[in-house]
Amino acid sequence: MLLVLAGSLLTFTIVQEATEADPFEPGTVVVEQRVDASDIELRWDTRIEPLVEQKFRNIVRQAYDYSCGSAALTTVLNFYVGRSLTERQVMEGLLHYGESERIVQRRAFSMLDMKRLVTALGYPSGGFKAEIEDLMELDHPAIVPIDHAGFKHFVVLRTIRDGRVYLADPSVGNISFTVAQFQEKWDDNVLFIVFPGSDKPLDNLELKEEDLRFVDDQTMTLLALERIPRFHEATERRIQNLLERQKNNPDGSVENTRKQLHYRRH
Repeated sequence: MLLVLAGSLLTFTIVQEATEADPFEPGTVVVEQRVDASDIELRWDTRIEPLVEQKFRNIVRQAYDYSCGSAALTTVLNFYVGRSLTERQVMEGLLHYGESERIVQRRAFSMLDMKRLVTALGYPSGGFKAEIEDLMELDHPAIVPIDHAGFKHFVVLRTIRDGRVYLADPSVGNISFTVAQFQEKWDDNVLFIVFPGSDKPLDNLELKEEDLRFVDDQTMTLLALERIPRFHEATERRIQNLLERQKNNPDGSVENTRKQLHYRRH
């Protein structure tokens, strides 16, 4: 009887040790390492943040194609003013306080709709006409309309630093443009600002070190060539072979060589 009881207790202990595990948040990587041949183990854990979370950090992602205005306003209200609202609540507020018939007709919200809702919430706000120099001196995030890829779109201007404009885009996340690129896209040089009033604003939309990363076109090209060197080398070999063939062929011509290159590339 005692042997059976001891065996049961031993089995319970083994099963418990095998099934017990410390709880970790999703995305956490745990590393365990034994030191030499001793029983000492080192363990540390780190959380791997998915790229989509990095891109949309402190941004309310728009739920619909036409809801960039409500998502941009929700982003400012939540991460600057300090409210806790969903995009749906803001959309309903814009429909209630804004020009609902025109909103439905144009399938978009305007700055006037935003101002009416923000006023109802008790915050001062305003739409302004400005120049790029004015944006450089702003100490508030601002909602600005841009014309990008043929579409009208609302984004949140975070700041301008070192010749780049940093935006919180409810469609694609945290992005940046050069000042020249932004000036081409900025629609009608207008902006909308929500002021926090007497409350101290949050700093979630301020620029952080991780937001300063951007990749220029030249770097992207170099990275692509490094990632696919075989393709690059094969292309160079084909071009070199065609040029050698042209030199050895008295009937060859530059035009024929160009045609062959064009055909091979496609």
